[in-house]
Amino acid sequence: MNISPLISTTARVAVCAFLVVLLGTLDASAQGRRKNPTSKLYVADVNGSAQIDTGETIDDLTKRSVYTAQGTVIETKEDSTNAMVLSNGTGIYFDPATRLEVRKFVQEPFTPNRNDMEVEPSVSATETFLSRGAVGLCTSKLVAGSTMNYNTPHASIRIRGRRAAIQVTPEGTTVSLIEGDITVRSGALDAGGQRLEPGQQAIISPSGGIRIQPIPPGELKGVEDKVSMACAARKTVYFDVKEKQESGLDEGQAEGEVTAFDEAAGAGEDDEIVAIEVTPPGVSPDVTVSAASIPRPN
Repeated sequence: MNISPLISTTARVAVCAFLVVLLGTLDASAQGRRKNPTSKLYVADVNGSAQIDTGETIDDLTKRSVYTAQGTVIETKEDSTNAMVLSNGTGIYFDPATRLEVRKFVQEPFTPNRNDMEVEPSVSATETFLSRGAVGLCTSKLVAGSTMNYNTPHASIRIRGRRAAIQVTPEGTTVSLIEGDITVRSGALDAGGQRLEPGQQAIISPSGGIRIQPIPPGELKGVEDKVSMACAARKTVYFDVKEKQESGLDEGQAEGEVTAFDEAAGAGEDDEIVAIEVTPPGVSPDVTVSAASIPRPN
């Protein structure tokens, strides 16, 4: 009996079955990637005139608007400021005449209905470029694996939390740390960088030199004010997973661009990251007590 054709047929069936399983796995993986959430930014406050370039349109910033964060360029005009919050819980305050590019901001899916809002909801990666002006930063407690890098024409700043300010002028970059941990590098050749302690300031010159010093008393209030504005912005909003129709906020130019969490994260295809405003507790109205209702002594 010649069994060679039988073996050949069996082998072909096995190979076909393997390819079907492999293609199915790759397709499921691709679908999972497509369902990862699009990271967001929420505009907490605008004073004066500021714009956001989404890569498709240039819009005037308006309070309470929400955008897809990655690839945007935010710019404040003279005598104008604004504050916003990224969906990893980072508050950013913008000084007048500031330009910030969000070159990369990606975030892994996170579990809805979180309990600790002081910790970022999932691992994130942030890469920005501050070409001019100044920002105050107030971050969540970053989870293990997250990275946050702010670059300027003169320096690369790795931020591990939690409160800091960065200023860029033609004379150089100034980095001031109020709380947390920061490493400053002056260029590609500065592999190790220098680490700042809270209360310290790094001044990086255009030539690449770094000077570390205590934050001068005359500058401390200005730095703390910028950071406080960023922290105040953080308290106005938090991010969660909701069905699209449950989101009551304006989506700006981000509407329709947000993909869903995958099912493993506890959400279906109709869910997205939404910004949920935090309203201060209402103040009870004064109660007027009629004199007739006051008990009288016997």
